[in-house]
Amino acid sequence: MNEKLTVRDIINFKKQGRKIVMITAYDYAFARLVDQAGVDIVLVGDSASMVMMGYKDTRFVKLSEMITFSKSVSRGVERALVVGDMPFMSFQVSKREAVRNAGRMVKEGMVDAVKLEGGRECEETVKAIVQAGIPVMGHIGLTPQSAAMNTGFRLTAKSAEDAIKIVEDARALERAGAFAIVAEYVTAEVAEYIANHISIPLIGIGSGPGCDGQVLVLHDLLGLYDKSPPFSKKYVDLAQTVIDAVSRYKSEVLEGLFPSEEYTKHMKKEEHEEFLARVGKLG
Repeated sequence: MNEKLTVRDIINFKKQGRKIVMITAYDYAFARLVDQAGVDIVLVGDSASMVMMGYKDTRFVKLSEMITFSKSVSRGVERALVVGDMPFMSFQVSKREAVRNAGRMVKEGMVDAVKLEGGRECEETVKAIVQAGIPVMGHIGLTPQSAAMNTGFRLTAKSAEDAIKIVEDARALERAGAFAIVAEYVTAEVAEYIANHISIPLIGIGSGPGCDGQVLVLHDLLGLYDKSPPFSKKYVDLAQTVIDAVSRYKSEVLEGLFPSEEYTKHMKKEEHEEFLARVGKLG
């Protein structure tokens, strides 16, 4: 395993022209696997609200729950940078509360950095968290926490006017000291322009190939979630694999085939005989 990656390493990847690979994870087991696969960043996303907890969108996961997911992932990762999503209403109330909650994500969740949604309206909040010594990743374009109530889950930056706003959001986050930005569901032309005009990495999800890196939700990639967005690629259908495996297990149990002798442990003959003799006296 290579040395632990840092924020500086991620920034240097952009300078080197080397694409950045980011993926979500929410538990120890999957965190170990994606880290062994060599990804650069593991995001403990608030998408856990849907894929792990069954809610309809990201608004319902709590800070305490994100901390639990984060520390599970952090214990499983050796090389990748671990970034924890700050959930809905954990940073919007005040800068003071945002800093406190970001600190909890680091101290209790053991993450290396935090991510929060929003552009210009979050500039001062991002600046305050960074000044507290906590690295921040921004998130622009489609911001699921607010989209659920306002715009809906739609492609952004389709018009020139909207595109300019998103460019301004990216520049505000860069000014505030963010080390990287996620661009979600932004038109490819605008995402590429932003990537070419800011000094920090732009990591795309559904935003075309011109970004400095890409991120996908693990459960979408593995085919484990049945409501994946249109920009996610399914690399394997693990859902059917799991169903098939459990179905075979069910059949073997019903037919008395499992556990077979291979998976069965016995007492030594003399111990078994003594057991039978002694238990018989119990009546």
